[in-house]
Formats: sequence, C-alpha cells, structure tokens
Amino acid sequence: MTDSPTTSTRPVSLQSPMRWLALGWADLRRNPVPGLVHGLLLTAFGWLLLWAARDQFWLLAGAFSGFLIVAPILATGLYQVSRQRSAGLGEVIQLWRSGDGRLVKFGLLLGLAGTGWVLTSAGLITLWSPAPILKPLDFLRHVVLVREIGLFEVWLLLGALLAAPVFASTVVALPMLVDTRASVMEAVAESWRAVASHPGPMVMWAVVIALLVGLGMLTALLGLIVLIPLLAHASWHAYRDLTAHRLGS
Repeated sequence: MTDSPTTSTRPVSLQSPMRWLALGWADLRRNPVPGLVHGLLLTAFGWLLLWAARDQFWLLAGAFSGFLIVAPILATGLYQVSRQRSAGLGEVIQLWRSGDGRLVKFGLLLGLAGTGWVLTSAGLITLWSPAPILKPLDFLRHVVLVREIGLFEVWLLLGALLAAPVFASTVVALPMLVDTRASVMEAVAESWRAVASHPGPMVMWAVVIALLVGLGMLTALLGLIVLIPLLAHASWHAYRDLTAHRLGS
C-alpha cells in the first residue's frame, strides 16, 4: 500500500470520527481547489434535481437520497488528493480517465442501488400518501406530520435498510480501490470487516455524515460545496485508520 504523507494511523475509537474530520479539514485547506470544484459540481447537480422535480416532491425525496448513495463514487478523486499531498485537478482527471474497471463496476452498482431506492421511494409515497405530494409542504403535511404511524416510518426504515449495507460496503472499499490493486469483492469484504470490527465508531461516523449532509441541505445546498470535499477527505483518513493493522499501512 502507498503510504500517505498526510497522517499517521491510530487505533479506532469513538473519538476517531472527530479526528478524521479534523484531518479532512486540514487536507481541504492545504489543497482547496479540487475539493471545492467537486463540491460546486455536485451541489449544482443537486440544484438541477430541485429544478427538474420542483413540482414532484414525491420523486424528489427519493432522488435526493438516491443521489447521496451515488455521491461517494463521484468524490473518488478526492481520495487521490488526500493520498498525494500535491495532487491537483490534473491528477483527479487522470484517475477518472484511467478507465479503472473496478471503479466503473462499483459506480454502476451504486447507481443501481440509487435507482432502486428512487423507484421504491416514489412508489411508496405515491401509493400510500392520502394526497398528491407535489411540494415540500405536502410532504411535511401528509407524510411527516401525520398522527398515525405509517408511511413516514416505513419510508425511513426502508431507506435505512438500504443505506446501512451501502455504507458498510463503501466506507473502506472506495478509498481502498484508489490506494491498492484489490478487486471490488476484496475491497467490499475488507469494508465489511472494518465495520464489524468497530461497530461503535462506525455508527458514530455514519451519524456524523448524515448530520453534516442534512445541515448542508438545510442551507439550500450551499453548505455541501464545503461539506462534500470535507467528508471525502475525512473518509480517506477513516480508511487509513480502519485498515492500518490488517493491511500494514
């Protein structure tokens, strides 16, 4: 494995997610251009989703959460920036132009998962909701704020059931594919082993990611310009700590 020049590894604990964020922030400040370009592009895509489904919130709710499933593969180039301190947009573009079949395969799998969730979410909301869901206010009124337990809870449960295995499969696998020549199956297996070995810190890390992404969305997506690269860089350092013992970093 190529040694990272940006940090040494440490044992994983409940405090590790805060360390990963601090290291990710240091990477972003040291080399901001690649990260901010990624953040701007992904945020612009989010705005495009908002515009395209502005009157179809039943679709938008699933589209946004499905987009978050695919987002880790779209930020893969930032792992290279954390891996090589001097890497810039040229190295990121070179990584994507390399046509690495492993990243293509993983991206297609995440795309299928995201599409499956979009269709499931849209079908669930349109079939179960007592009224058409066209605006965010409709979603709040008829799905979130209803007194009866039902649609919203099922929607959240199904989303969590999909998000959990996607998180477990990607948290180590994607940076590992950039850092090593491991196959997709080897990287996914290592990712699951890392999660199983550190359940507490991994739950904490998943919660931190969800809260920061939620915060970014509450700022009309503007916060995602910084939060997306921050989380991508931090994920590299999470990978380093999680695999240090097994892979000899």
